[in-house]
Amino acid sequence: MKTPEQDFPWWLLVAGGLGALAFASVLAEAEQRQVLATLLRGVQVTVGVTLVSFAAASVLGLALALMSLSRSLLLRQVARFYTEILRGLPILVLLLYVAFVLAPALVAGWNWIAGHLGLDPARVRDFPLLWRAVLALTLGYAAFLAEVFRAGLLSVPEGQIEAAQALGLSDWQRFRLIVLPQALRTILPPLGNDFVAMVKDSSLVSVLGVLDVTQLGKVTAAGNFRYFETYNVVALIYLTLTIGLSLLLRRLEARLRARP
Repeated sequence: MKTPEQDFPWWLLVAGGLGALAFASVLAEAEQRQVLATLLRGVQVTVGVTLVSFAAASVLGLALALMSLSRSLLLRQVARFYTEILRGLPILVLLLYVAFVLAPALVAGWNWIAGHLGLDPARVRDFPLLWRAVLALTLGYAAFLAEVFRAGLLSVPEGQIEAAQALGLSDWQRFRLIVLPQALRTILPPLGNDFVAMVKDSSLVSVLGVLDVTQLGKVTAAGNFRYFETYNVVALIYLTLTIGLSLLLRRLEARLRARP
């Protein structure tokens, strides 16, 4: 009996055909071509926000995972506090909080330091909304990724770590050569899911006026009053991004499983 991974991807064939028909209908009409051209300008912002936020969240999440597995009670409790609090906040609420509470507080803190050092003060408006959105997504997703990394690190057999210790490897060498390569095979599927989820959650930055795909769609629809056609194109762009990423991640997972 075939496994689900061995099934012929009929769903992809159907989705690809429907996507091709949708793009053909968009390109067939001049006004919809203009809508597509406008929205494609936001793809760069969407992809940029996602890549920068996910990379930063991965680094912070890995640090939190290592803290949660530390021998230090203080580090473990700090990591647990951060993870539980940030995971309990909706991304939209966190986005608004960072943009309008944390960002001004950071600027005020910098101005206090600058005043003592004789440096020029900063203004809140000098902190771009785009980077406030990146900071919010980074802080929020780091809490989720911390649990993913922690589970992956715990999945490595203890015997292999003990064998590495017996060989005289340092803590860093054990982590880099033994633990992390094996943990990556475990964490890649959930890590990929979170990456695709961040592509979709990046649409929330539109509430701050950041000109991503969603915000450009709102502005365009408000101008041409063709909400049905405009938001169809918005959905089509996001589906193309997320399904394409999912297929790439599945191929990467298959390659990792095939390695000895």
